[in-house]
Amino acid sequence: MKKLSARRRHPLAAVVVLLLALAATGGLYAAFAPAGKAQADETAQSLAIDEGKKLYTVGCASCHGTGGQGTTDGPSLVGVGSAAVDFQVGTGRMPAQQPGAQVPKKKVIYTQAQIDQLAAYVASLGAGPITPTDKQVDPAGANIAKGGELFRNNCAQCHNFTGKGGALTNGKYAPALEGVSPKHIYEAMQTGPQSMPSFPDTIMPEQEKKDIIAYIQTVNGDETASPGGLSLGGLGPVSEGLFAWIFGLGALVASAVWVAAHTAKAKKS
Repeated sequence: MKKLSARRRHPLAAVVVLLLALAATGGLYAAFAPAGKAQADETAQSLAIDEGKKLYTVGCASCHGTGGQGTTDGPSLVGVGSAAVDFQVGTGRMPAQQPGAQVPKKKVIYTQAQIDQLAAYVASLGAGPITPTDKQVDPAGANIAKGGELFRNNCAQCHNFTGKGGALTNGKYAPALEGVSPKHIYEAMQTGPQSMPSFPDTIMPEQEKKDIIAYIQTVNGDETASPGGLSLGGLGPVSEGLFAWIFGLGALVASAVWVAAHTAKAKKS
């Protein structure tokens, strides 16, 4: 009887064994699953960089150098980051057709997947601004009034107060912002393309960039009415003054001539 009682297991022994098994399984998953995912991500990133380098060699190296160091025909790309590549290539500005005062927006020749690969390669040359996520550029819930204030203080001097664009010096210009995607507006603020200054998050936080995007989309939206009537392109007092000078003064001159002609005719009769 004593031998039988000594061999008898505790009622909770099976539960303890089960918990130990589950803990061991969880430990193995924690040990191997994240490492496997990290390794897969690293492999995918390496493949993207390799493919991006091939695209870069064909379409970019002749101007920017074989290693992105820059040449007399193009600036260095070391440290510009993936955001600059996504903006320049995603708007068709790069590859450039020919040198000039400013590279214009044109038809995009790469797919988004190829742009991502190019961006991955250029980003590997040196740390720089990262391509924003959909959440970062989503203007939903943004403060439109605050965005308008920020835009007028920081952007209207070049882009006009409604984003219609404007002329700069030496043949350069600030492009119109109507129809530009939120991602590209955000990236332009991040990287400061061409004559534009850059506004990193240390100067203009992410929320303020969202507010500006919301303002631009609102003032250029189809549902936005112009309370002043004919907007004349929204180009401001110069175009409005020119319109008033030509047509307003012309109408006054025509009226004066008509009055003088009828007065002289009345005197003769």
